[in-house]
Amino acid sequence: MVRKSAFTLIELLVVISIIALLMAIFLPALSRVRKQAKAVICLSHLKQWGTTFALYTEENEGHLPGLGATVWLMRGAFASEGDPNEPRVGRSIRTQGIACCPTATKPREGLGYFSIGELKGHRGATFRAWQLTSPAPPFLGSYGLNRSLDLFTTIGSQLGKSVDTYSLRNTARIPAILDSVRPYGGLVNPFSSPPRTEFAGEIQGCIINRHNGCINGLFLDWSVRPIGIKELWTLKWCPDFETAGRWTRAGGVQPADWPEWIRRFKDY
Repeated sequence: MVRKSAFTLIELLVVISIIALLMAIFLPALSRVRKQAKAVICLSHLKQWGTTFALYTEENEGHLPGLGATVWLMRGAFASEGDPNEPRVGRSIRTQGIACCPTATKPREGLGYFSIGELKGHRGATFRAWQLTSPAPPFLGSYGLNRSLDLFTTIGSQLGKSVDTYSLRNTARIPAILDSVRPYGGLVNPFSSPPRTEFAGEIQGCIINRHNGCINGLFLDWSVRPIGIKELWTLKWCPDFETAGRWTRAGGVQPADWPEWIRRFKDY
């Protein structure tokens, strides 16, 4: 008689246990790699936004459009269908492929409305895109313009234009476009307390933990890089923004002063 070889029940259980152990070890690492890859793609999208806005400023003597017109520009080709509400922002730019961070590509369900002139829509979330719903067609995005950029407008700037980028200094510290839950965002008051919860941070726009303690941003020198959540209080959001204010290390903030959800992030 010939004895057929086969796995015993114990051997099968040992193999299954080893596979389960390996999955438990490698899945978190794979998850981190996926998140890092999405963050890199997000930076690439913002770099393309930088190229888009750099081309626009070259064609307009260094000027960016105003806040409302910039949001139209962010809609790209969707804003060039003859809509009478559309401001004149130059040639049509196709931005559909770079409108969303890879971690926030689906719209948020529920309440949370915003409006910018004729534009109306629904706010997003940390991992959800905002959506322009009116005028049609709908448009999804997960980046937002620095809402205080208009304050950098120089005297004598062209009608309908904002921010003479050629006249500004330290543009590497001035945010232009960032991860955001609506088409505009940013800090207005350097002494305002940070949001007590992550949900409250979403309401404020760009104070969100989208990339492991950071958001990604494009600056007015057209450079892109990750920005720490606590670092947001050190950027030059508007001409009179105090970059060494209450919520910076230079201003004397202590780790325990931050809300618990922000406390573990890097200090600046």
